[in-house]
Amino acid sequence: MRVSVRNMEGQVVGALTLSEEVFGMQPHEAAMHQAVVRQLANARLGTAASKTRGEVAGGGAKPYRQKGTGRARQGTTRAPQFRGGGVVFGPHPRSYAQDIPRKMRRLALRSALSTKAAEENLIVIDRLEFATPSTKAMIGVLKNLGVERSALVVLPETNDTVYRSARNIPRVKTLPVENLNIVDLLNHTTLLLPVAAVRRIEGHFGVAPQDVEPAEAGQAEPRDTSAEKGTLEVAEKTVMEE
Repeated sequence: MRVSVRNMEGQVVGALTLSEEVFGMQPHEAAMHQAVVRQLANARLGTAASKTRGEVAGGGAKPYRQKGTGRARQGTTRAPQFRGGGVVFGPHPRSYAQDIPRKMRRLALRSALSTKAAEENLIVIDRLEFATPSTKAMIGVLKNLGVERSALVVLPETNDTVYRSARNIPRVKTLPVENLNIVDLLNHTTLLLPVAAVRRIEGHFGVAPQDVEPAEAGQAEPRDTSAEKGTLEVAEKTVMEE
């Protein structure tokens, strides 16, 4: 699978061959669903609590005598039927944590990445960096790349400048490769990846990174040739380093 590589101005400067094992597989919907359920369940705090009749303060005295009143006998005003009494079958602190096999988690992540690539919601950029934090500059980059809806920007490593440039933009989130997760992938329409981030993602799944080679001058769009898998075409003016 080959995708265009663009610069921060939105111009096509080359092409990148993506791993079929990571970005070109048949999505496994069941694994994706189970991974989403697990992540959302693990995010729950489970701190909701209520008091039973034995934990509510007061109620030591018998409200009225046992016999002769015509009413049902009562031993405490902290029983559930009284106002201010304990709660029956109420929530108590608990853990909602779930776990799934490591292979299933990796399968779900590869399925989500392949879905983005298949739906053409994957944008690869040669680099993404700013001299100083600038929301205006980040908005300009997203506009140049044609991002109209929500976007997830995955960086090869933590970059405070890029993070601060994008944190005030609605529906745009940045995170490093090591924090890539299934929920954020599915919650954002567009996935924006620098070439270095693509290499790290493929390296995480045991795929050898591709080398960058100069492309022919004047070539606007890359040719989709499966026989050329494993090569990169990049404009002469662009240099990408590991």
